[in-house]
Amino acid sequence: MEYTQLGRTGLKVGRLVLGTMNFGPQTDEADSHAIMDAALDAGINFFDTANVYGWGENKGRTESIIGNWFAKGGGRREKTVIATKVYGNMDADGATVWPNHDKLSALNIRRAVDASLKRLQTDYIDLYQFHHIDRNTPFEEIWQAIDVLVQQGKILYAGSSNFPGYKIAQANEIAARRGRTLGLVSEQCLYNLAERRAEMEVIPAAQDYGLGVIPWSPLHGGLLGGIIKKEVQGGRRASGRAADTLNDPSARAQIQAYEDLLDKHGLEPGEVALAWLLTRPGVTGPIVGPRTAGQLESALRAVELDLGEELLKSLDEIFPGPGPSPEAFAW
Repeated sequence: MEYTQLGRTGLKVGRLVLGTMNFGPQTDEADSHAIMDAALDAGINFFDTANVYGWGENKGRTESIIGNWFAKGGGRREKTVIATKVYGNMDADGATVWPNHDKLSALNIRRAVDASLKRLQTDYIDLYQFHHIDRNTPFEEIWQAIDVLVQQGKILYAGSSNFPGYKIAQANEIAARRGRTLGLVSEQCLYNLAERRAEMEVIPAAQDYGLGVIPWSPLHGGLLGGIIKKEVQGGRRASGRAADTLNDPSARAQIQAYEDLLDKHGLEPGEVALAWLLTRPGVTGPIVGPRTAGQLESALRAVELDLGEELLKSLDEIFPGPGPSPEAFAW
């Protein structure tokens, strides 16, 4: 495994991030523990989760699975950089949202941190991420809450997720004026070959402010994982947004061109999609969310993959990015 600094911090993390969203809903606890053990054995030291993972009536379940894994000992907690998130309401889906039980008020942040620490069975969180912007809570209040948590030793760093570029700038400018916090050190955003809008504003802002970029959905819901070939071979069929995308003839033709290109080079689409992200400026490492040990092994091969300039150019031709900012939207 290769390692890099998380943004402008001194924290060293692997260039693949283990996503845990499937732990609980799709992968049982025993298999989840086996995947985490395999990830650690492979050198992956950065695990990402969120307090709402588990979903539905089981929000918090994923953190509990990780906490039970930490409790096994063997240096698991000490070797792992754990990142979790706060924003969503923790009541079961469809339940009444009681005031102050969600979003980023100082009150909810305080409650949410303590609940996550209990589920994770640890006394500190390495990276505490805001899962979404809160339009009703000023950053002065948010940073006041974070300052207290850092002083208490409950969290070490703060990061954002799904923030637009201007909110990254606003958050860090206010943090700088307060002079007591590092501000945001990372941004977790939707970014992959087929979805490159982050290159317009989010990634430039992250680079200017020294944030590490952590892309989620690197395979774009499975579309970049060889989905058409799998359908033809009778394997897993696209569903949800991926199926809707493939129903668009132009989008399907784009995905087909991608698969044909990689078939010509003898490469696996999912591994190339991950390897491409590792070539992008500002990217710390993409989040991989394996449901099985086999999927983890495939993701690990991406770290060793050298795409070469010719293939990178061909990928840009199939999935052209927006171009440099601000020229891409200025003229």
